[in-house]
Amino acid sequence: MKKLLLTLVGAGALLGAVYASASPEDDRVATVNYYKHKFPDVKFKDYIYGSLALDADAKAQYDSIMEFPPFETVVEQGKKMWETPFKNGKKYADCFANGGKGAAAMYPMFDDKKGEVVIFDEALNACRVANGEQPYDVGDAKTMGVLLSYARTLSDGYKVNTKINGAAAVAAYEDGKKTFYSRAGQLNFSCANCHQVDAGVRLRSELLSPHLGHTTHWPVFRGGDNLVTLQNRYVGCHKTVRHVPDKPGSVRYKNLEYFESYISNGLEMHASVFRK
Repeated sequence: MKKLLLTLVGAGALLGAVYASASPEDDRVATVNYYKHKFPDVKFKDYIYGSLALDADAKAQYDSIMEFPPFETVVEQGKKMWETPFKNGKKYADCFANGGKGAAAMYPMFDDKKGEVVIFDEALNACRVANGEQPYDVGDAKTMGVLLSYARTLSDGYKVNTKINGAAAVAAYEDGKKTFYSRAGQLNFSCANCHQVDAGVRLRSELLSPHLGHTTHWPVFRGGDNLVTLQNRYVGCHKTVRHVPDKPGSVRYKNLEYFESYISNGLEMHASVFRK
């Protein structure tokens, strides 16, 4: 009963923050405190594991699989893409500070000149275009997805560091928050229904993951070899609730990633991991 009351108190604090005139940082702090009450035995740093942080047996299986990942060849393909020079002789590493190490941890970011959120996928495409190459389709797992499977590992161990500065950036964040908390589709579900209110609840054979840490580990390999990017996962979630999805890389989905990333500030990145 005491645990239930603490959870309800945490939920009330969080909902009060997200529906009142709260700042992004107010939201983030309220979210962290909410999960402290909801899952008092889970350490903050472990939210990068999603629902695995709530199931010791599942986490042990994950650790075993990650010793010899069945998708290593795909990540190696991504590494080859990253290291292969463009026609002008330059490489992806030339487009980012520190050769791309830690770059993904800075995204999404708000581009004041464009007046919109830019995700890491788009930064990679901007690099391609700047070097005379055609951009990839953000939703194409065989091109952008494979490239991301390696490029994002260059930020493993770096902490999520999403910035929100200025009224336009705050507006984009608020739009992403609105998407997260708005019900949609024939099932009338919001992201928050599954990944906040019912986080930790078992749906069929799987535990629903908390949204804290959601953006830290993409792309994932579901079932061992099915590569899924975060933008494609948003599409899949909307389809699941029978809602007509946007295309990957839409303004709505970029703003949603911006919101979720800011909420996960301070957590370590760990890309290209196994998920069921």
